[in-house]
Order: sequence, then structure tokens, then C-alpha cells
Amino acid sequence: MITAPKYINREISWLDFNARVLQEANDKNVPLLERLRFLGIFSNNLDEFFQVRYATVKRIAQSSMTGKKVFAGRTAEALLKEITKKVIKQQDESLKILNGIYKEMERENIFFINHKEVQPNQESFLKNYFIQNVNPALVTIILSQDRSQDLSTNKAFLIVSMKLDTTSNDQNIYALIEIPKNVNRFVVLPKSSDGKQYVMMLDDLIRYHFHMIFSFFNFKSIQAHMVKITRDAELDLEEDVSISYVEKITLSVKDRMISDPVRLVYDKEIPDHTLRYVMQKLKINTTDSLIPGGEYHQRRDYMDFPSLNRPDLLYSAFPPLQIPGLSLEENILDAIDHKDYLLNAPYQDFSYVIKFLREAALDPKVKSIKITIYRLSKVSHIASALINAAKNGKKVLVQIELQARFDEENNINFAEQLEDAGVHLIFGIPGLKVHSKICVIEREHQRKKRRYGFISTGNFNESTAKIYTDYTLFTANQKILKEVNRVFSFLEVSYKIKKYKHLIVSPHYTASALSKLIDQEILNHKIGLPSGISLKLNNITNYPLVNKLYEASRAGVKVKLIVRGICCLVPGVKGLSDNITVLSVVDKFLEHPRVFIFENAGEKKIYLSSADFMTRNIENRIEVACPIYDNDLQQQIIDTFNISWEDNGTARIVNQSPQNKRVKPKDGAASQRSQWTTYDYYKNKLTQ
Repeated sequence: MITAPKYINREISWLDFNARVLQEANDKNVPLLERLRFLGIFSNNLDEFFQVRYATVKRIAQSSMTGKKVFAGRTAEALLKEITKKVIKQQDESLKILNGIYKEMERENIFFINHKEVQPNQESFLKNYFIQNVNPALVTIILSQDRSQDLSTNKAFLIVSMKLDTTSNDQNIYALIEIPKNVNRFVVLPKSSDGKQYVMMLDDLIRYHFHMIFSFFNFKSIQAHMVKITRDAELDLEEDVSISYVEKITLSVKDRMISDPVRLVYDKEIPDHTLRYVMQKLKINTTDSLIPGGEYHQRRDYMDFPSLNRPDLLYSAFPPLQIPGLSLEENILDAIDHKDYLLNAPYQDFSYVIKFLREAALDPKVKSIKITIYRLSKVSHIASALINAAKNGKKVLVQIELQARFDEENNINFAEQLEDAGVHLIFGIPGLKVHSKICVIEREHQRKKRRYGFISTGNFNESTAKIYTDYTLFTANQKILKEVNRVFSFLEVSYKIKKYKHLIVSPHYTASALSKLIDQEILNHKIGLPSGISLKLNNITNYPLVNKLYEASRAGVKVKLIVRGICCLVPGVKGLSDNITVLSVVDKFLEHPRVFIFENAGEKKIYLSSADFMTRNIENRIEVACPIYDNDLQQQIIDTFNISWEDNGTARIVNQSPQNKRVKPKDGAASQRSQWTTYDYYKNKLTQ
């Protein structure tokens, strides 16, 4: 008898999530250039997966650890092999999808050309483009068999093999050409007279100009193949007490560039002797994932594929909407005095967050601002507003997380700018990342101090706010903000554990609070009161909470889960999880909010949170979940959750056979893409 597994391995579940992204790239209902960009997202996701998750499993495989149960019965080595097998299959599928997209692009008069297909009338443009934009940025390394050389980046590069003229002493020379980081990967040529649009990969532009790059070598033949190396991205912090925390992070980020390789993707047409030479140079061993690929790698660059002035091949725009009753032209702080407001970006304008901080920076009545920062935009209006506030004499406290993965360097740069402006910086507690999204200000109001603030499910980042869906609550509820201020007191002063009546705060209370909320739903169901649990999450991997949801299901409580990414819970198993359904929505925007809805005998309890149901969010991070008390805002959250739940255009059924099967419209029901319906929902509110 075959029994269903109780849990799905998190690495395998993550790959199943990325398969949903790949489905979007293969969906003929998605605009053509957007499909190309989804391929880029798929590839970028995979890069980060290998840098983080694969690298972690590899570390365990190489260590003396014997705790193999971490991987649900698999040894670490077996899991590495399973991952590699699954990735190779997905990579092959992605290459087929890419080739299909290319053919469809040709029907739209868009053509990719390689270095062998350049037409005479294109030579002058390409030569000038190469000389002006590419050649100055090239890093070209002549490789030597006799000395070790630093090939230490997470970049794609061309490995060049030259056969020299017989009069030369050396008959073969290898060279490495890094693909420039700051030059667009796609060279858009002028349209031809018959309206055809040609695009050339930067790789091929480089190949086309080998005669210029290697003009001093008398080669009789030359060939080049793309190789892409991915390295372990875990930060190993120095234990030296004589250097600052900022210095430790800076050194660790630099060390990441020369850390152990975990994946090598190579052009499957590369000669064996060239591949062996590269592997020797990169110190690739048997635990690393070798992935044969096509001629071009670094497909994450497709995320930034140019629009080519073809709006017909892109998603329709969603101009961000205003929040009813809250004007960007009037005083926001005064409005919040009377009522809570809820922002749902990117459907609604993220500018409200920036305006809140700009008002606080200028308002003479505002005395202090406290905010947590996890990821800032490269050009940050948030940081500018905080600097402005400090220059206006406000007491500004910023908790900035220096270990926000892949944004460490950016955050260090902003930390220096903020500190120079007089902002008081704190960097949190060793071993605990600060992932909460909170802000509180103190302002004089009728001769008393009054607090105003906002609590969010997403980062205070105006760039990602255009593509990530997230809620932000604006409030002057003094009971909630008093507790938000306690979080800052914990971070800033004593690290003494505080008590909270309203907020749910990790790492001290989240596990117990969520367990109690689930227990209450179980009890309510047993005594015949309304019960139910609805959760919207990015990931669910914490086994104790998964088990708690299984317990609720066995008791008869209906559990609705919308999980974008990893889901270790297995729904629909008789006697275990028959009352649990898991959906995932992948569409134009990245679904990012964390929402907890508990039926609570008809008096619903609703929370917005920065935390997923992951062990790291519960035990190793400072997280904040905030209750929503306003009835109108509660209804907005319920309505938008239900819109997502009723999605039958982009929703998939998770961890059921077949995996990632799309939800189909019921008989007679119209097709609904929840993100479009959500936008219309907020648009209609403006006219009510």
C-alpha cells in the first residue's frame, strides 16, 4: 500500500514553485514579451536557489553531520542528485519554451541574429556599438596552465579556445571573457526598411568582434562557449571582536565572491577537453551540480528584455489608484487621526508611504521617527525622507538589516549615508534578523504626545512596490503603536522580552500565539460555532505549524491556504488533511502579503504580518503581525482574499497529483484572473 508523504521536502517544493513560473512562460495567454521575462524570473530564481538552498545541502553533504532526517529520509547526497535531475529536466523544458517564443517573435517581425547572421548594412552600427559601449567594459583573461587564477564571480563568461598558426610556440590558448554586468545583454539594432526588428545577444556581439579583441594573436581558428558558475552565497561572519559589525558584513560579502562553487552550467557543445580545463580551473568536484545547457546562459537577463516599443506584446498597465478618503495633496497625519487606512500596493499608490515620511520630516509637531528597514530601492525616496527629517532636527532611529541577503552592500551604503546625516542607526541582535516592517512617529497633539505609524507586509522599497503585492496599515491606534514602540525599545535598549496584547511578535510569541488561534478554531468547531482558517503566505515550511493545521483538519475545520512559494504541507490526504486546500497564484505581480484570517465564532480575527510559517520567521527573526480592528478594512482583506481564492485563470492546485494543475472555471462560470479583479475592486471603490 502506497501512503502519501506527510511532508514535502522544502527544496523539492521550491522547484515545484519555480515550475509554476515556467508555466507562465509557456502560457499562450500571457503576452509574448512578458513570457520572455518570466523565463528570466525562472532563471533568476534558480540562481538564488543554488546560491542558498543547494549550497546549504552541499555544506551538510560535505560535513560530518549525520542528521539526515532533515531531508525527510533522504541523505544529503541523494537530495543533491534529485535536485540536479529535476533542474536538468526544467532547464531542458525552459530551452524548448525559449525556442518556441523565438519563433513566435519572428511572426511578430522580431528576429534574433547571431554573429554568423550579420548583414552588411548592420556591420557599421554593431562595430560602433562595440567600440563605444562594450569593448571598454570587457574583462578578458588569458588563462595559464602554470599558475592559479582568480575566476571568482557568480557571472556567466565565454571560454575562448584559439588554435594558433603553426609558426607560434604555443599551439592552443584559452581565454576567459566576462559578460559585462553594466551593459544591456540585448543589442537592439535599427529597424530594417521592411519593418523587421533585429536583436543581437551581447555574447554574439563579442564573438563577432574576436578579430579586434585578439588582434595580437595569430590564430587560425577560434571558438567560444558560454559557461556559468554559481557560488555559495552564505555569509560567514568574522569572529574578530576588534572590527565592527558593518566591517564583518562587508568582508563577508567580499568573501562570497570567492566562495565554493555549487553549480556549473555549460554549453553542451563545448569540447570535453575544454570543459575539463574549466572544471580544473574552477575547482569543481563531484558534489557540484553540472548542468548541460544551450548556447546562452544567464537567462535571468530576460527579466530586463527591452519593450521594443511594442505595448501590444506586454501586459496592460495598472495605473496605481488612490485610497478613498486619503489624499496625496492633503495632510495624511491629520486624516489618520480620525480613521485607519489600508494601502494595497501596487494596485494603490505606494506614494502614500513616502508622503507619510515626508510630512513627518517637515511637520514641526513631529519630534521623532523610528523605522525598520530590510531592503531599500537603489534610489530610495524612503532614505531621502529620513535624511531630510534628521536635517530638520527630528530624532530619527533606523534599524537597518545588514544581512538582507543579496542587498547587504546596498544597505551598508545607505547606512553610511544615514549616519552621515545624523540618523541614529541600530543593527539588531546577533543571531536575529530584523524582518518586521514597522514605523512609528511621535507628534505633538493638543499639548500631548501622540503616535502615528504604519505596519506592512512588505519592504519599504518603491521599486519592488510596483511589482510585489503588499498591504500597509496606516494607523493612529495608540494601543497598537505603544506596542510597536516596545519592539523598538527591545531592539534599542535592553533586549528584555516585552509583553504584547495586540501584536504577535517573533521570536518570542508567534509560535504559541498561532497555535492558540488554531486551537480556538478547533474548539469552536467542536461546540458548533463558526470556524475556519484562511491564510495567505509566501511559504509554509514549519513542521509544528503544519502539524497544527493537520490537527485542525482532522477536527473538521476548513483550512484555505494561498501559498505562493514553498509548501511542505500535503493537502487532501484522507484522515490527515482532507479539509485543507492549497492554491498558488502566479501572475503579473508577485504575491507577497502574509494574511491570517480566523473565523473566531463569527467575530473574525485578522492579522497582517511580515512573517511566513517558516522556522526562520518564527524562531530567528524579529517579526510583527498586526491585528486589523476596523470593520471596513477587515472586509477589504476578506474580499481580496476571496477574489484570490476564486481565481480560475492563474491559480494552481499545490501538492496534488498532477502537481501545479490549473484551477479551471466551473460550469458556466466566467474566467477570472484575481489580480485584474482586485484592481477593478479598488477602482470601483473610488466611485462608491
